[in-house]
Amino acid sequence: MCDTLVAGAAETAAGVTLFAKNSDRKSSECQPFLQFPEANHPPRATVRATHVEIPQVAETYRVMGHSPWWVWGFEHGVNEHGVAIGNQSVFSNEPVEQTPGLIGMDLVRLALERGRDAREALEVIATLVETHGQGGAAFAPDAPGYHNSFVLADPQQAWLLETSNRRWVARRTQLGSLSNHFCLGTEWEIGSRDLEAFARAEGWWRGAGRLDVAAAYRDRRIPGRISEGRLRRSRELLMASRGRHDVASMQRILRDHLDGGSAWQPGASIEEERYFTLCAHSEPLHCTTASLVAPLPTDRNGPWPVWISFGTPCTGIFLPVYLDGTLPFALARGGAEPDASSAWWTFKQLQDAASADPQRHTPVLRAGWAELEDEIEAERENVERRARQAAQMGDRDRAAELVSDFMARSVEAALKRADELRARIR
Repeated sequence: MCDTLVAGAAETAAGVTLFAKNSDRKSSECQPFLQFPEANHPPRATVRATHVEIPQVAETYRVMGHSPWWVWGFEHGVNEHGVAIGNQSVFSNEPVEQTPGLIGMDLVRLALERGRDAREALEVIATLVETHGQGGAAFAPDAPGYHNSFVLADPQQAWLLETSNRRWVARRTQLGSLSNHFCLGTEWEIGSRDLEAFARAEGWWRGAGRLDVAAAYRDRRIPGRISEGRLRRSRELLMASRGRHDVASMQRILRDHLDGGSAWQPGASIEEERYFTLCAHSEPLHCTTASLVAPLPTDRNGPWPVWISFGTPCTGIFLPVYLDGTLPFALARGGAEPDASSAWWTFKQLQDAASADPQRHTPVLRAGWAELEDEIEAERENVERRARQAAQMGDRDRAAELVSDFMARSVEAALKRADELRARIR
């Protein structure tokens, strides 16, 4: 499960495209944040994704993103060209292929490594699904696979992309979001050649007009309450602040619990739509395990921050990270078992403590994080200014050193504060 949002430059206060995503998975699945450098590859090189090996391209770009500990790819991430991508599971009338193929997270990372803009990244995904298909465990190492949708954005454009095995369909957007069902109706722009022919052959579409993708492909056996309410809510919140969106507004959306605000209100039945809020605590189906908010500036000659969170964002803090620096070790640590050196597991323990009484504990956490957020923000502006000056003078090593040291201090302070807050709410 997942929810991804985008606000184009015209819809934001600073005139910069904003991308945001909550990654919703099993609550105990560690999701570290990883970074990979740009690289050149020899002819006939291959790359091993989660389940299959495919041909490598000659050049791959610098990337970073959240990755479930057992998966090769990313739930969401960015690349050096200012492209951001996130995926969602969707449920199609077409059964998932039984043979192993690429999974949605593999496709996110591959598109980021190979796409210089959102349209090129879309074409990467389209070509890969047509060539290799989608299949193999994706929600857990021993769970079935699923089809995927994607939000792809860069500083100038954003696309909504939905897939069903080896078929796909897409359209552009300026202000939009996707959740866990097919959303594109008749307003799609481009798609695979056999998209309509296949739906007609299967008897899913008999209309005389333009193909309604959602009507034809969506598996209605999956209860709508799982994702329809979340999609309505994300689009309502996007519309409510259109033209004024900033990093903080996107973070608020990712923390949303309807009338509970940033505090989860347990007790709703799994049969109720309101059980499935944007900030997910929806056991046993899914829980938010990682989040990202990324401004996508046109000028990337200096440092540009991406904000990431571990576990449920309502109980944690969004930390700025930089593709041009070296990520702190703690962000990339974590596996199947609790690990004191892992940022993800540290925030998961805080989340678990808060879950005992979220209405009482969440305000304590939000107040505790606010002070640190202000401290980090005040230092961030100064560090970015100095790093930009160093980069403009040609000293990119110094610029990288400045943001790397800042990330290390911020993460150290956040982990210390997480332990203090967990002790405070026990």
